[in-house]
Amino acid sequence: MASARSEAVADAAIAVLADQGVRGLTHRAVDNAAGLPIGSTSNHARTRAALLKLALVRLAAVEADDYTLAFDAPAPVPAGSADSSAENLIDVVTHALVVSLTTGRQTTLARFELALEASRRPELRQLYSHLGRKFQLAMVDLLARAGSRAPVADAHMLMSACEGILFYWLVGSGSAQAADQTEIRHRVRGLVHMLVDGHGGN
Repeated sequence: MASARSEAVADAAIAVLADQGVRGLTHRAVDNAAGLPIGSTSNHARTRAALLKLALVRLAAVEADDYTLAFDAPAPVPAGSADSSAENLIDVVTHALVVSLTTGRQTTLARFELALEASRRPELRQLYSHLGRKFQLAMVDLLARAGSRAPVADAHMLMSACEGILFYWLVGSGSAQAADQTEIRHRVRGLVHMLVDGHGGN
């Protein structure tokens, strides 16, 4: 289990990534962001690669905390009620997107920075993919409950679409306006019904 000081360093690294990008991520910048004496970050992550991994592991834990209740405790579903399961899936995905664009905006920005850096660092890409597997498996399970006939393929499609929605509102052409929860739910509903009713993964 990470120490409180290690988590503080990782949280500061996430803040630096969100505010300054990967180029701004230095041990000194993290020390300053965390309000720690110079050299403190090096005690927890000696190299820049180690600092990136520390930030990524912490980021995955923060996002998991945000979404765990929705993923792990779906609303009770009457036997054979695929419609109710589909509505639960829409609720979960909408909640995740809204959190990522509002209270979790800094974390999402940092994740985008780490995703880009992972494209240049195979060891970081391996960790990024490993940490993301829990979210993928949760989505597969929710899609299966909702009646998907190809939940693995549909999960890939739905998660790809969600990443596009996040990019659009966070840093893309929609970033000039506040995220609209009603519009997000409308888009998610369309995606879910396309996959579940139209068998989009086939």
